[in-house]
Amino acid sequence: MTGSLPEDIADVLDLVLSADEPVHVALRRQVPRLGVRSRCECGCGTAYFALDTDQVEPAPTGPGTVVAADVQLLTETGECPGEVLVFAQGGYLSWLEVCSWSDDVEVNLASARRWLQPPS
Repeated sequence: MTGSLPEDIADVLDLVLSADEPVHVALRRQVPRLGVRSRCECGCGTAYFALDTDQVEPAPTGPGTVVAADVQLLTETGECPGEVLVFAQGGYLSWLEVCSWSDDVEVNLASARRWLQPPS
């Protein structure tokens, strides 16, 4: 399977898996083969991945499900309305979750992508 990620998901994964630690490096190697199996219907941007695990090496996360990356979102005004989590199962990218902690600030994949960008 050759992945075909939408640009918004690919950008957010690139931003949250940016550390040079071994788990992030191994998970970034999986991204070119990653596809989207489904997306949350509420509009938050959460995406569940499809990945042919025979085509990539697992990240050193161990068995089971783990949070492989967790980044809090900061708005332009310094508020923290939510976070982005990347989950791995058995060392393979499994899903990206966009979480909202605010009733006042809309948190979705588009806003997460904007807030995760380094200041220019």
